[in-house]
Amino acid sequence: MTKERLTLYDTTLRDGQQTQGVQFSTPEKHRIVEALDALGIDYIEGGWPGANPTDSAFFEEVGHTRAKIAAFGMTKRAGRSAENDDVLAAVMNAGTPAVCLVGKTHDFHVTAALGISLDENVENIRASIAHIVAQGREALFDAEHFFDGYKANPEYALTCLKAAHDAGARWVVLCDTNGGALPTEVGEITAAVIAAGLPGDRIGIHTHNDTEMAVAATLAAVDAGARQIQGTLNGLGERCGNANLTSLIPTLLLKEPYASRFETGVTPEALEGMTRISRMLDEVLNRVPFKQSAYVGSSAFAHKAGLHASAILKDPSTYEHVEPASVGNRRVIPMSNQAGQSNLRRRLAEAGLEVPDKDPALARILDRIKAREADGYSYDTAQASFELLARDELGQLPDFFEVKRYRVTVERRKNKYNKMISLSEAVVVVKVDGEKKLSVSESMDDLGNDRGPVNALAKALAKDLGSYQEIIDDMRLVDFKVRITQGGTEAVTRVIIDSEDGSGRRWSTVGVSANIIDASFEALLDAVRWKLIRDRA
Repeated sequence: MTKERLTLYDTTLRDGQQTQGVQFSTPEKHRIVEALDALGIDYIEGGWPGANPTDSAFFEEVGHTRAKIAAFGMTKRAGRSAENDDVLAAVMNAGTPAVCLVGKTHDFHVTAALGISLDENVENIRASIAHIVAQGREALFDAEHFFDGYKANPEYALTCLKAAHDAGARWVVLCDTNGGALPTEVGEITAAVIAAGLPGDRIGIHTHNDTEMAVAATLAAVDAGARQIQGTLNGLGERCGNANLTSLIPTLLLKEPYASRFETGVTPEALEGMTRISRMLDEVLNRVPFKQSAYVGSSAFAHKAGLHASAILKDPSTYEHVEPASVGNRRVIPMSNQAGQSNLRRRLAEAGLEVPDKDPALARILDRIKAREADGYSYDTAQASFELLARDELGQLPDFFEVKRYRVTVERRKNKYNKMISLSEAVVVVKVDGEKKLSVSESMDDLGNDRGPVNALAKALAKDLGSYQEIIDDMRLVDFKVRITQGGTEAVTRVIIDSEDGSGRRWSTVGVSANIIDASFEALLDAVRWKLIRDRA
């Protein structure tokens, strides 16, 4: 059976940049474009030319892409022609093959926000789209507040769509701008639009996530006949975000009835890079990836309960709706005080540790985990520390080096600009290759900012490990989480550190102590030791 084509339109660089706290630099925009283009996205919306220097610079430097690059703007203003509207001219001057214009389709917004007549607004839409088409560009029309507008005045909302369509718009996009439309409403109204004479293969859907239903609403529009999907990576967007392409794309490719009915520009091979692209975006934003993200989260295929892990060992489909590798993710069997021997055997096997079923070490490892978690440790996410604990109990933990002592000091002083700053300094003494080595490091970065005592410790520890130094040179600390456990006078500090190396491999370690520096250093030591083991030191 021939599959229908769904067109994917990414607006991460424009709508996604409206996320609170998000501001892409021009190089970051180009890096994201490269990833989206390789994934197989059909349209990449680069921003609003003229709205800010970053967006303008992006369009000046954008190179060749397989995807169509789109510039975003608004329909011409009343009282002037499309040819003489300077805001529209800035969008056209970006020189992109596609131009997407947003216009009002809700009568209330036309009269209250724009302060013009309903007929004037329709003419603004028609003339703007016609101007784009006359310049040889592909025109798209984002029908702002369409679903609210349709519910208030369906005749007028449809008139706006038809004005854009008849003027030559390749796509007329139905926008749930405030994110309040429910999937049933979106499906019914999209079907009504198509029944009114606008073909589905020229209808797009653009939803926001204010009711946590943007993905469901998008699928409802596809079910009703819309054939372009707009969204953002990781669901970025204003307020609660946009429809999340990171979950929509795998759903369309892997889940029925969509997988057998539709195709997109994303191949199964490209889909295997979805997790990597999602985490790349978080890295650009300097954000910790959300563990519970569908398909791509680190917990998306994590099986903690012993009953689940036992079934997974027999057949992964018992608790997994898709194969983790199909989206570039992996199965995780966490260790915790809820774990049974099924979890333990699976996790040991993943670490390359073969232990016979009847080996008494299995019970010892479980007992040790439960005892340490009672003291505040957590091996649920700290998989690398779990592996080191198991190796220690099995007598398979190499003695790479010994820490003889360490010290951290924090000093407040004035710099050359007479400004008070903090400076952390760490001293670490290790015995490696039969020789004591003393390393000192400060926490100041290249910009003169203090990165704190843990940073100083990490730099000092990694400064000179003798014959192992080359192995750890590409290590870096990428996340640091602190949690106070138990409470009261018995409170202890739990530190979880995420580390990464040059291959993109990422691992988590845990340390616990009443002293946050001691807890941090314990987690740092585990991170280094795990790296040495995995790289066959």
